[in-house]
Amino acid sequence: MRHNKTIASQFYLTSPMPCPYLPDRMERKLFTSLNAGNAQAMHNSLALQGFRRSQNILYRPACKNCIACFPVRINAEDFIPSKTQKRTLKRNKFLTRKIRSPWATEEQYHLFKSYLQARHSDGDMTEMEMHDFASMIEETSVFTRVVEYRDAESNKLAAACLTDFIEDGVSLVYSFFRPDLPKQSLGSHIILDHVQLAREVALKCVYLGYWVPGTQKMGYKSSFTGLEIFHKGEWSVLADEEQYYPQNHKSACASISCRLSNMVDLPK
Repeated sequence: MRHNKTIASQFYLTSPMPCPYLPDRMERKLFTSLNAGNAQAMHNSLALQGFRRSQNILYRPACKNCIACFPVRINAEDFIPSKTQKRTLKRNKFLTRKIRSPWATEEQYHLFKSYLQARHSDGDMTEMEMHDFASMIEETSVFTRVVEYRDAESNKLAAACLTDFIEDGVSLVYSFFRPDLPKQSLGSHIILDHVQLAREVALKCVYLGYWVPGTQKMGYKSSFTGLEIFHKGEWSVLADEEQYYPQNHKSACASISCRLSNMVDLPK
């Protein structure tokens, strides 16, 4: 039997850290490095198993006593915008989409900093300088683009998203936008436009990262129709949202590392 090289790499577990979403929990991540020789194939394979990319690292939650974070994606074929989402698209008709190579600019960085200061002022990313931002954008061994949204008249940058293109979809790595335009719902617009982008390039899914139901920061993702959730080793349509609420999962997985070991080689 030929071994699958995309999942034959060495995997590691981080030390427990305070969870950024649930105050009474500790988080831990399973991660591996992208191999230069087969990075795209590896990314394709592990994205299907709920992994996310940060520069040349792929990771997913591996918390010992909690499974409150769920990988989610929108099935672009099944997505139907709500009335609110239709209004968001209409309000942002003044924006044009520009797809650029992953090369950081000062303009992007200034928008990124203003977004963080307004939305995530207590986070570690607020300390990032231009060279850190450039590393986030440019250090990639997979097919990545920066999707910009500009005012059609002034050409001013209003929003941007670092986006990976994988075998069956587009994956939103990190998005940021002007915080002084709250009525435009630019965060939602980025997701809605990526659904359209996926359709344009004949890809099925839009990967949104992790959904933490019942939380303000990450709970909004369930407002998108066609949402699929990765749970118990498979993707399925999200139906009963409340069954996934964090209070139902605090001690449901006391030995998650044992379950993960069925998929990868964990260090002893």
